[in-house]
Amino acid sequence: MKPLIVLCFLVVLINTNAQTYQLLSPDNTIKTIIHTAPQLSWELLVDNRPILSPSLINLDFANTPATTFAVKRTQTRTVHETIVAQVPVSRKNIPDHYNELTITFKNNIAVIFRAYNDGVAYRLATTFKDSVTVINETAQFNFGSSAVAYAPLVVKRPGQDVYHTSFEELYAHKPVDSFTNAQYMFTPVLAEANNIKVAITESDLDDYPGMFLQGTGTNSFSATFAPYPLEEKVAEGDYPQKIVTKRAGYIARTNGTRHFPWRALLVAKKDKELPANDLVYRLAEPSVVRDASWIHPGKCTDEWIIDVNLFNVPFESGINTASYKYYIDFAKQFGFDRIMMDAGWSNTKDLFSINPNINMDTIAAYARSKGIKLSMWTLAMTLDRQLDSALKQFQRWGVDFIMTDFIDRDDQPAVNFHKRIAQACADAKIMIMFHGTYPPKGINRTYPNCITKEAILGSEYNAWSDKPSATHNLTIPFTRMLAGPLDYEPGLLDNATPQQFRPIWGKVMSQTTRCQQLAMFVVYDNPLQIFSGNPSQGLTEPAFMQLLGSLPTTWDTTVIADAAIAKYIVTARRHGNNWFIAGMTDSTARDLQLDLSFLEAGKYNATICKDGINAHRNAMDYVIEETTLVANDALQIHLAPGGGFLVRLRKE
Repeated sequence: MKPLIVLCFLVVLINTNAQTYQLLSPDNTIKTIIHTAPQLSWELLVDNRPILSPSLINLDFANTPATTFAVKRTQTRTVHETIVAQVPVSRKNIPDHYNELTITFKNNIAVIFRAYNDGVAYRLATTFKDSVTVINETAQFNFGSSAVAYAPLVVKRPGQDVYHTSFEELYAHKPVDSFTNAQYMFTPVLAEANNIKVAITESDLDDYPGMFLQGTGTNSFSATFAPYPLEEKVAEGDYPQKIVTKRAGYIARTNGTRHFPWRALLVAKKDKELPANDLVYRLAEPSVVRDASWIHPGKCTDEWIIDVNLFNVPFESGINTASYKYYIDFAKQFGFDRIMMDAGWSNTKDLFSINPNINMDTIAAYARSKGIKLSMWTLAMTLDRQLDSALKQFQRWGVDFIMTDFIDRDDQPAVNFHKRIAQACADAKIMIMFHGTYPPKGINRTYPNCITKEAILGSEYNAWSDKPSATHNLTIPFTRMLAGPLDYEPGLLDNATPQQFRPIWGKVMSQTTRCQQLAMFVVYDNPLQIFSGNPSQGLTEPAFMQLLGSLPTTWDTTVIADAAIAKYIVTARRHGNNWFIAGMTDSTARDLQLDLSFLEAGKYNATICKDGINAHRNAMDYVIEETTLVANDALQIHLAPGGGFLVRLRKE
């Protein structure tokens, strides 16, 4: 029998007959056990509490015999570095500390495990000479004890397969064993087992389909992937898109020598440890954009959600030159960097067929004179077809940020579309936001100009449903946000209680308080926040809009002071010498005490915006107060049902 080889952070081989290996996190609290026989599988323990029981890992290739995992060699390393984020979503200097074990097999496949103090991840790698066809990938997540999960279940569309989705759903909260094999969910999925929270997701998704999870009717989830599309048709309508009508019997054709995406589990012992977990970013491929100085995060207005329903104006509002000049003036007055020209500025099928009510030269010249940038909405299928000429036209108009929409897939060609567009925009020095698509999953590190994505049931749903409840809003920081920045588009200024709420197109209201809408600008990760409220209402409340307009969108430091999944959250973020603290609650009113001990010594001028005394009846009720605070002060804040607050601290 071979001697045991013991390192400071792992026992490389703990059972020679069963071929079992062990990997520990740097703080020794997370233990991963890898079995290479009789099949490749892994287990996860946190504080010696079993989280995952043996869960299979495999890649099935075409024209190859069944995979066997005979070990050829192992390699270990410890990394203790710092990533300096080009676009600091939640913190600028990101500690990247992990232990890594690579097991190379005789079949040209290797598995790489990394153990962090806040999660664990693995990926497969291959060294085949020729390209390969991947029939399927096996990734099981077998919970060792009864588990519950928050999962966004895909609602199958008529005439389309289950892999067509905008990745915008509510989160079902129920036992893992109650999810059937007819239920598909996109990631992240948040589970809790043995009082440990684990968010299942992926990172470094490239030239490969995204990972869905499927219920099994047992205490287990199993990965599933959209098969490769063989035939497509264009679904016509206001927003045409390509629909897969025939799929292959495989999921990907790709290079034979490559690394496959990371399968990541973000681990938290307390709820408040989840929202600031940026493991997905750390796992992603480093930036391919060497000089990112042209990337300018900030705040943007948008007119689509309110249907350009302006008032107190001397012109007829709508998609026209006068309305966009009005938005430019509003942005300039309240500290926004740019305005969005959303769907309707051009024909959806032709970016050069401009709405006759718009004079782009006039709008572009006016924006330049005010120091405001323009941003443009595009349909994904049209942008793909007109990409080179469209980007040149955007550059002539001074556009530094575009949105593209209605992809609704994450099969291999759809994933490759994102990379192709991100690279072309990087070459043109234009930021890009994808709507109607899957979460970032690390692309915002590799392509920092891919500054945010939608993949969230956000503000727009208030226009036609009652889905964006306070509970849903409080679920987001513990689920979707873990995969990267999100474009919720907060800031609705027409606010109602759930009893008063009605979905009305053109007069969109939130079913939360005004202060919860404000708090989202700090609580939700998004380096390019989009304000969806009505500027005509904003002009009647200049103090509120000046506070909102002063908020940064990138952060040097983030502290989650307190949180409970789907119930409440208090987030503190630092930008330079100033701190911004925001909180949100579900439908339950709460009294919170803010501990300011994390502040550096000194005095701070505090601006506090909180729910008014009548916010439980009139959700638009708020108060703005000014005071002086010092470190170790404690603030008492009352949150109305569906409420929130924001505190801006400027150091003297």
